[in-house]
Parts: sequence; C-alpha cells; structure tokens
Amino acid sequence: MSRDPKEIALKQIFETHQKRVFNLALQYVLNAEDAAEVTQDVFLSVYQKMETFKEESTLSTWIYRITINKSLDFIKARNRQKRSFLRLFKSDEEAKRNVPVQLNHPGIELEEKEQLEELLKQIYQLPESQKTALVLLRMEGLSQAEVAKIMNLSPKAVESLYQRAKSNLKKILAKNKGGGNHLSSK
Repeated sequence: MSRDPKEIALKQIFETHQKRVFNLALQYVLNAEDAAEVTQDVFLSVYQKMETFKEESTLSTWIYRITINKSLDFIKARNRQKRSFLRLFKSDEEAKRNVPVQLNHPGIELEEKEQLEELLKQIYQLPESQKTALVLLRMEGLSQAEVAKIMNLSPKAVESLYQRAKSNLKKILAKNKGGGNHLSSK
C-alpha cells in the first residue's frame, strides 16, 4: 500500500514548521490549547492549498502568513462570542478593556508569566498590523525583510508599523499602569 506523496510532503512540512507555527499562534491567542487548535487549522490549510503555493516566497513565509491569518480569525471569532455575552452587562468599551487574557505558555516561570501576561494584554490592544509587526520582529525575532515578505509590505512600512506599535504601546502602558517601558529600543 503506497502513501500519497502529498501526505508525505505534509508530514515533512509539519515536522519542520510545527514548533514555529505553534509559538507564533501562541503569541496571538495566548493559550496553549487554542494555539494547538490554530496549529491544526494551519496545517489543514497547508494540506488543502499545497497546489496553490506558487513559490513566489519561501515556504516558511507562506506558512507564517497562514498562521497569522488563522490566529487573527480565531481571535475575531473568540471576541465575537465574548462581546455578545459581555454586551449583556457592559458597554462596548468596557467589554474590550476587561476581556481576560490568560497566558498558558509552557516553560515560563510564574513571576515572568504574570509580567508577560500584563504586557500581552497591552499588546493585544494594538491594531492588528502593528501587533503583527511587533510580534514578528520582537517576539519571533524575524528580520525586517522577513516580516515585510510575510506581511506583504515594504521594509520601510514594517519599520513604520513597528515604531507606531512601540509608541502606542508606551501610551497604553502609561495610561493603564502609570508607565513602565517593557520594550527596549532596537
């Protein structure tokens, strides 16, 4: 019984990219179980769309794009559910501010986990494009050129998004906690 070459290729892709996809999804969804669900969705999409990959970018760039889109879709769906429930009790602005963010990331020390959860709550308030640039550059450690390819932007546009993200994050941190700079300058 011979195996489908597409399945063999997917297995190799999965083994090569699983950890990076999971970690990137985790930066967005902030929960290991949800990141695992997004990871499954990503590789299902990769399997279904493998023939559409045109090699205009690297395979990892294509998978990053899928991961970001699946993560953002997951967050939107989760927020729609939470907002509809929270609207029964609160205004829209209160509901957005008070959505609990829990980080269930394996390997993070408890004291670091609390600080990281607080920072991620603030990052979560940024516009999606700024959040994506910040996460890919600072948390994933990708180069500006790699992020530009993933986001389908110029490197200058990525730098601009990153700088706006830092500026907006500083404002959010100052407003919510009275200061504290968790981001060092690059």
